[in-house]
Amino acid sequence: MGELTVAALTVTLGGVRVLDDVAARFGRGQVTAVLGPNGAGKSTLLACLAGLRRPDRGEVRIDGTPRDAVSRRDLARRIGLLPQVADVHWDVDVATLVALGRYPHRGRWGESTADRAAVAAAMAATDVARFADRPVSALSGGERARVLLARVLAGAPEWLLADEPLANLDPAHQHDALDGLRAAAAAGAGVIVVLHDLNHALRIADQVLLLAGGRVSADGPPDVVLTPARIRDTYGIACTIATTDAGDRVLVSTGRVAPA
Repeated sequence: MGELTVAALTVTLGGVRVLDDVAARFGRGQVTAVLGPNGAGKSTLLACLAGLRRPDRGEVRIDGTPRDAVSRRDLARRIGLLPQVADVHWDVDVATLVALGRYPHRGRWGESTADRAAVAAAMAATDVARFADRPVSALSGGERARVLLARVLAGAPEWLLADEPLANLDPAHQHDALDGLRAAAAAGAGVIVVLHDLNHALRIADQVLLLAGGRVSADGPPDVVLTPARIRDTYGIACTIATTDAGDRVLVSTGRVAPA
């Protein structure tokens, strides 16, 4: 089972310590939800994991190898990133954009049968196959978000990093996206996803990494990390925990509280 690890990760932006000596370990075959209030350092952590930002101190390792020692092409095959804001700079059709997720895997002879199958599966999983021929510019924000998720899924990365992938999605497609991330983990990928909705984290996460003020506040299974006391201290809200008829835990907020 592969691991993605960070040690002593420190990033300062504009004189502010955004990440402060962060250490974490992520495993393949599971979903890790990265949670925390605004400004906690969640997006910066994902950027460091993906190689888009170099930390001031500390390192990222993939299966024990420093990330900087991994070639760019190999990194592109192994890590797929769905950023919080992903602009599409050219007006192509949906199928073409999703197929770009296979680019790091293509051989010298171009697109293979396996590439086409991966693209079709990703489009089906995100419910975008029905507008495969539509220009990306003609899509709504939610439709475009699903297409961009499909592009990452098509690459079948070992590590799938998603920064707030549910933004702009209606409730039904939020559930579909969560199911897609869960399925990627079941297929062996390590899924690291930044979420704001704590109930979404309870639904799909095997592990929760809770950040606050650029530091790790807690790290462990959802039922251990997401307690009413820790949620009150981290987010400044009071909540109760209920159990549905299906046995799932849900958090019910009862309002803001004064900081501890």
